[in-house]
Amino acid sequence: MRSGAVLFAQCARQLQSAARASGLVVPAFRSPPRRRDADRTIRRLPGGAVVAVRLAGRQAAQIQRDMIDGVLAANDLDGRAAERMRQVLLRSLAELDPVDGGPRATRHAA
Repeated sequence: MRSGAVLFAQCARQLQSAARASGLVVPAFRSPPRRRDADRTIRRLPGGAVVAVRLAGRQAAQIQRDMIDGVLAANDLDGRAAERMRQVLLRSLAELDPVDGGPRATRHAA
């Protein structure tokens, strides 16, 4: 079973790749947020945005949702554009293998 930090890193790489492929600003990810009372924060810096997400005591789905919301916030997306991009990002995470976190193996017909 993967640790929260390994899952976080794998999700970050996948989301960054999907954001880049969609022409979006690609945020950096870190954990935990500097604010102890926040599950997710975003800092906008001259070189781009940094999304920080709390891992401790949280389920993978909550962490992934916060990471996706961070990508949307870093790109100032809302409404229909945000919902379309949320679906793209969710699909990119679904491509991760649930066991090792790498890309799913593709089965080839014999």
